[in-house]
Amino acid sequence: FPTRRSSDLRLLRRTTRSVQLTDAGARYFESVCRILAAVDDAESAARAEVAVPTGRLVVAAPSVFGSQHVAPILCDFLARYPAVAAELTLADRIVNLLDEGVDVAVRIGVLQDSSLRVRPVGKTRRVLVASPAYLSSHRAIRRPRDLRDHALIQFTSLTPAPEWRFGTEGTDKRVLFRPTFATNSAQAAVGHAERGGGIAMVLSYQVVDAVRRGKLRVLLPKFELPPLPIQLVSPESRLASASYRAFTSLVVEKGKWDFVKL
Repeated sequence: FPTRRSSDLRLLRRTTRSVQLTDAGARYFESVCRILAAVDDAESAARAEVAVPTGRLVVAAPSVFGSQHVAPILCDFLARYPAVAAELTLADRIVNLLDEGVDVAVRIGVLQDSSLRVRPVGKTRRVLVASPAYLSSHRAIRRPRDLRDHALIQFTSLTPAPEWRFGTEGTDKRVLFRPTFATNSAQAAVGHAERGGGIAMVLSYQVVDAVRRGKLRVLLPKFELPPLPIQLVSPESRLASASYRAFTSLVVEKGKWDFVKL
């Protein structure tokens, strides 16, 4: 480790009893470590180009989406690549990929973090739903403001504040309300709506089966905001492993994740 560079920059502070890094030396050491780590990643990536996926793959996804759509594909992935050990984390929150050691995550919505590697894989809608029994015994709903006369179910993971947004002719309208039932569980919100408990705003993938079976009806589709993207994300600072590339390819191959049409 050099004590001086060509610019006569002191990197070490020596005494008769110890040797310590100067502030400049500490920054230099951190930079060298990052360079060496990048070299290791580059070598691993080069080897992975021809390698069969091995090692550990950690995947994160929203709870309902992960259990219904990600888990089956991950099972197929493990059957295809038995040398991989996988972990699936389900959580209705933004998982910190680096801090929690996640290799790839499913994220729904417009991304705020520009430091991510992004692969679009589908779309979903924000939909209002209610059961036929509820709709037959309550006032008709023709526009967003009519909702104030109804029992409303708040799915707090989608709309943390008690307000719903709607779009009409390029405008963004908000309806404030007092929920008769609030929950951070999509399954609980959908289940309450199916039982005639009121009207819920959820994501279309969460109710696609219930709508197709006639247990729920979609309300005010003309007032919906644009669909939300479904994406696979991973840290851009981390070079893509063979397992990551194989998993994302399998999602593209098998994942039918377009929920715009119900």
